[in-house]
Amino acid sequence: MSEVLGPLLWFLVAIGLLITFHEYGHYWVARRCGVRVLRFSIGFGRALWSWTDREGVEWRIAAIPLGGYVSMLDERAGAVPAAERERAFNRRPVGERIAIVAAGPAANALLAVLLLYAMLVVGKPDHAPVLGEPQGLALEAGFATGDRLLAIGGRETPTWTEATQALLTPLLDREAVAVRVLEADGDEVLRQLPLDRIDRALAEPEAFAATGLRGRGPVLPPVVAAVVAGGPAEGRLRPGDRVLAIDGTAIDDFADIGAALRQHPLDGPPPRLLLRIERDGVLREETLVPRLEDGPDGPLWRLGLQAGDGRDAVLRYGPVEALPQALAATWRLTGDTVGVLVRMVTGEASLANLSGPLTIAQAADSTAERGLAWFLYFLAMLSVSIAILNLLPIPVLDGGHLLYYLIELVRRRPLSDRALVAGQYVGLALLASLMGLALFNDVLRLAS
Repeated sequence: MSEVLGPLLWFLVAIGLLITFHEYGHYWVARRCGVRVLRFSIGFGRALWSWTDREGVEWRIAAIPLGGYVSMLDERAGAVPAAERERAFNRRPVGERIAIVAAGPAANALLAVLLLYAMLVVGKPDHAPVLGEPQGLALEAGFATGDRLLAIGGRETPTWTEATQALLTPLLDREAVAVRVLEADGDEVLRQLPLDRIDRALAEPEAFAATGLRGRGPVLPPVVAAVVAGGPAEGRLRPGDRVLAIDGTAIDDFADIGAALRQHPLDGPPPRLLLRIERDGVLREETLVPRLEDGPDGPLWRLGLQAGDGRDAVLRYGPVEALPQALAATWRLTGDTVGVLVRMVTGEASLANLSGPLTIAQAADSTAERGLAWFLYFLAMLSVSIAILNLLPIPVLDGGHLLYYLIELVRRRPLSDRALVAGQYVGLALLASLMGLALFNDVLRLAS
């Protein structure tokens, strides 16, 4: 898929699903509170498609896919017939209005749990948290090549992704953290990683590099992931075949295949190679003649075999065990997201962490390419972010409305129309500023 259509498609899929779930939360609770819903819209602006159900609710998809809304009967928006006034949103008790507004973020939180549950049942392939050659602080702290990271700051790290996430908060706070490690010889030890020694002026990527922790890199077993169409191996080898030897030389790593091909002179006739392979537990032999092709550093022999991505760990649980794990993962994602937002406000984290639609589109496309589980994980992270951002006490967002209703509970009367209008202007200005900054960050990332 093209570099434009792929991100655009997956952006629309991701945003469409998350917005629909969010707005349906508002809709579902509003209907149960007796409020009349007038319109359910995914997107803003001109309607691309609309349909009115027998309850009189207009369902529509609009042209600008950057949000959505549920329009309800409200005396502040226009005249309401006397017979319908009790179904107006503004007439409902403040507790019901709070429930209706809070239902959107709550729906996103619930969706995150469901997405993470599905991800854990499907299984998310990843890299094992095994260290390559440590440097700097990690080397000084006693970390060694082959160490497996079991937990960081008490947080279990079954994969490299979980390890980097567990490292995020202590890294932002520049606090020393305890790391539980399984050494290559089987001993389990506890080491202290002195993150407090990292310069606070460093941005997050540079600060992470300064830890000195390095993954060992992907381990690529000599297993065929794909066969190039029209290549020498087409019709002879197939995905899943393991190459054991070439011309009697043992093959232990996928890179050994290239090394075996480089043993043959480029100016001579194409060699006939005897490959010993394992297919479905059965040993067999195939004779292949490689083809001379242009590579990044000049011509080279190729068989038309492609390696996998080297992911050697899978985060997976059974259907029963996955539920509490999904709840715990949602809680961790929420804590991580809130933590970064708070640190952005206090200046401890860079505002470059704020991402806009371009970055979201790229992330949606890249995770979709990595497989279903990774895309589900991305959707869960985005759903948590939407829930939290909507709860910010900014007028025009759900959090701003909740703030109004909490003030109303304390004052025992609603805010004046003048205060509400002023709040709308302030909220729109803040929202426009945040969106502008996010888009600016997107452009900088694309330009870098």
